[in-house]
Amino acid sequence: MRRAERELLRRQARRRSGLLATASTIVVAFAAVLLVTSAPGWPRVKERFGSWPDFRAAFPDILTGFWLNVRIFVVAEVLVLAVGLLIAVARSTRTPVLFPLRLAAIAYTDLFRGVPTILLIFTVGFGVPGLQLHGVPSDPVVLGTAALVLSYSAYVAEVYRAGIESVHPSQRAAARSLSLSNTQTLRYVVLPQAIRRVVPALLNDFISLQKDSSLVAVLGPLEAVRQAQIYSSSHFNYTPYLAASLLFLLLTIPLARLTDYLAARTAQLRGPGGPA
Repeated sequence: MRRAERELLRRQARRRSGLLATASTIVVAFAAVLLVTSAPGWPRVKERFGSWPDFRAAFPDILTGFWLNVRIFVVAEVLVLAVGLLIAVARSTRTPVLFPLRLAAIAYTDLFRGVPTILLIFTVGFGVPGLQLHGVPSDPVVLGTAALVLSYSAYVAEVYRAGIESVHPSQRAAARSLSLSNTQTLRYVVLPQAIRRVVPALLNDFISLQKDSSLVAVLGPLEAVRQAQIYSSSHFNYTPYLAASLLFLLLTIPLARLTDYLAARTAQLRGPGGPA
């Protein structure tokens, strides 16, 4: 009986909390809209950034450019996952004979995390073709994607390494006691646990990667931001930038919510009574 009463009180408390949260959100949103629309410069800003005819005219080209952003993001994401994992494993090794490999992994992460991504895109996009090496692609999309992979692999490698180091040493000891080699222990025991723990952090990096795919525009490809820039320059209206922003939001917001869900689920599983 008391348990049913407690459950009823909890449901009532959750209902009250939900109503209060909804009401406060509506009030804050209304106040923000009122503040913006009552500003002296609002009519001019609305004309420059909210022109429906310009939005409708520019949207098809921006959508076509955004498809290029998506392709860059997908290809870069797959490569970043693979390269970042290899770097993390190399940096985590403690075998003396592989110390040069570990040193190279440390140098890689220090170098490419320290250089701004846009400078790296400039360097790769204009420097590699200048070398005139036989068989090396000169397509700006390929080179821009390669620069993104170089940059983000360094960040993702550190995320992987944090996951690897979070696995308790007893897991390795238990695997070794079962006659597993170091490679087998890493493959079957350490990495599965490490990757599962860092999935939310990886998704955060991929949200940033998806947005930074627009930086490839500095090399000339007609992606979404570049298409918006072309239209804005010729029609003296900034609405196309709003259209490009909305497309990016349509992709990043679901990823952000998925990240929150996975982070909450991981915390719940690792809480009291959950698996380590």
